[in-house]
Amino acid sequence: MKTLSEILHGCPHFEQVIANQKPYRKLDFSATNEDLLRQDLTDTNVFSAYVFDTMLSKNQYVGIGGYDENRIIYRQREHFTSQNNVRSIHLGTDIWTDAGEPVYAPLPGEVHSFAFNNQFGDYGPTIILKHEQEGFTFYTLYGHLSLDSLDGLFVEKAFAAGEKIARIGSSPENGNWPPHLHFQLISDIGKSKGDFPGVSSIADRDYFLSICPDPNLILRIDI
Repeated sequence: MKTLSEILHGCPHFEQVIANQKPYRKLDFSATNEDLLRQDLTDTNVFSAYVFDTMLSKNQYVGIGGYDENRIIYRQREHFTSQNNVRSIHLGTDIWTDAGEPVYAPLPGEVHSFAFNNQFGDYGPTIILKHEQEGFTFYTLYGHLSLDSLDGLFVEKAFAAGEKIARIGSSPENGNWPPHLHFQLISDIGKSKGDFPGVSSIADRDYFLSICPDPNLILRIDI
């Protein structure tokens, strides 16, 4: 039986999740970026200015990256450090661009669940879509959306490939982050609804990566 990664790799085409025409630039939020250690990332305005003015050269690029990245940016956010297993391994891909940017379904799907995960450092408004491909059921998660992206949603609402499903949100409603989309693949969602871990501990890394394959299987962004 094929794995989800093999199925997605064999698909000839997916629609763009973000259709911005700016060039992409890969961003580094790991400990190898020593400049991060000098930033007060608890202040979302400071964090946003660092991302868009410094890392993206005055917003000339769309930022991307983060899958399986051991990130130090979570050290300053209690949402990731208040548990027994401190979480730092990013399980999705982040696309950093302006608030209000439309988000599109990369392939046909229906709403599995949605929620407003409203605490500092969390997803904020979140949508999870359910998909079927070659008999395989899997899910895509979209986090840090605008609150009005949840208006009119209902479980099993269908979306066509390329149809607008949401907009990127602004702070504070997006979980108090610089504007970006968290995009994640999930092969086994269990009983989760409207939420799913987007960051794991190092101890749980192998398990979560096994059920959350690389989102670039769908994004197919070459950087």
